[in-house]
Amino acid sequence: MRLTPNHIFYLKVAIHTVSLSFVGLLIWLVITEGLGADPVQGLSHFTGKAALNTLIITMLVSPVAKHFKQAAIMKVRRVIGLYSFFWAGLHLLGYITLDLGFDWGLIGSEIVSRPYLAIGAISWVILFLLTLTSNQYLQRQLGKRWQTLHNTVYIALVLSPIHYYWSVKSDIIEPTIYIGISILLLALRWKTFKRWLPQASTRKKVATN
Repeated sequence: MRLTPNHIFYLKVAIHTVSLSFVGLLIWLVITEGLGADPVQGLSHFTGKAALNTLIITMLVSPVAKHFKQAAIMKVRRVIGLYSFFWAGLHLLGYITLDLGFDWGLIGSEIVSRPYLAIGAISWVILFLLTLTSNQYLQRQLGKRWQTLHNTVYIALVLSPIHYYWSVKSDIIEPTIYIGISILLLALRWKTFKRWLPQASTRKKVATN
């Protein structure tokens, strides 16, 4: 059975419903002081894992669409990707407000002195650029450069779980699982990466001639 536009519409409704339910859950946890003994850390972990989970789900859309031969599913990828940036934005906002107290001068020094913040910042910038250029107008304006830019999502997919791994002081099992999932998602795309190798080699030869 092929998915129809109606199916995709209801699938998007389900995505919005689930995502907004988690937003509601976060608000409820904040109000009821249910984020644990360290609510700042609890908020950081909640929003950070939500961003990572939605990024992983975004990267699952393409393999699922190919496996089940349902190209229409690709139409929901943008929606999930936008939620990934939404959570990443809340994650950053929480850090700037609750950890740094809006001390903008500390941001640069913190990123330089703490590698896990540096790779987290790189991931955030990538998600920001992908979100900024996700509309059709900018896709047309960028042309082939749009696809090149959006391929950087693979970098974010690798760096985000590493950021999580480095940020925790104990209990590294969960971030390790996330790293494994990210590696698996990259492995599913080995044919894509294999096609890039001759293209990169050709561009290198052209540049040296």
